[in-house]
Amino acid sequence: MRTPRLLDGRLKLRHLVLLDALLRQGSVVGAAAELHVTQPVATRGLHELEEILGVPLFDRGPRGITPTVFGAAFAEHARAVLAQLNEAGRHVVELAGAERGTVVVGTHLAGSNVLLPKAITAIKRDRPYVTVIVREAAPQPLLVELIAGRLDMIVGRLTAPSDEQVERRKLYDEHVELVVRPSHPLAGAQTATIADLGRYPWILPGAETVLRRELEEFFARNAIPLPANRVETTSYLTVRELVLGNDVIAALPSLIARDDPRLTRLAISLDPISHSVGVTLPARTPSPAAAALIECLTAVAARMTGH
Repeated sequence: MRTPRLLDGRLKLRHLVLLDALLRQGSVVGAAAELHVTQPVATRGLHELEEILGVPLFDRGPRGITPTVFGAAFAEHARAVLAQLNEAGRHVVELAGAERGTVVVGTHLAGSNVLLPKAITAIKRDRPYVTVIVREAAPQPLLVELIAGRLDMIVGRLTAPSDEQVERRKLYDEHVELVVRPSHPLAGAQTATIADLGRYPWILPGAETVLRRELEEFFARNAIPLPANRVETTSYLTVRELVLGNDVIAALPSLIARDDPRLTRLAISLDPISHSVGVTLPARTPSPAAAALIECLTAVAARMTGH
């Protein structure tokens, strides 16, 4: 197979944008609607891209399209190009007005209620015209958005080492604790045992998270069935309201429990469940505004941990 000539003028940015939309939507119809073009225009664009590359990028099926090995491989590079172009445009704007800019931050449970708000407060104090957009989701969807260039960073638990696509910087280590409302039957009970935990409803993180897997292993080690009466969420606000209004048990990072006087920690230890909290960055130079927020996150984390 000959190497495709991608710089001969046939490949357009619209082809890369279309490919990104097709991957996210899973259908030509969905991608066309997102890009505000007709289905025939989207179909023609896909055919053009496949002709340029000389390979099929998607398998067509009755329920939509799925990327081939060629499509998945090329999409990784296409998204990197789009991310760099988005970043270049923002960089120029921010250099034109050094005290302005936008930072888009993804976050999940760890770091979302203490570290990130304090860092945002710090950057707004020094650079009030920097706009910080916070998007909350599960870790894996956030990682996809980061690599695609739609996020500048992710603040939360670090679950893997750095690789060629992302850099993970640890800011501090944190334990996971069991929390309840002050009126919960187990609150303040020094004689409570692990076996007592199975008698109450639980709030568990989503099945796609590392913490969920660790909790399932904790239940298995202690011969406790996975709670049938449970709610699954990674939203701190949802967890907090459910804990305060019901006799549920939740596993939360220790800083969350320590920072909220309306939550009570159980005397039952989850050791060895702990994790590192930090910032995950794409393999590209951060914008001036993003770099400033990273500095604030680092400084806040140092104050929180006494280092």
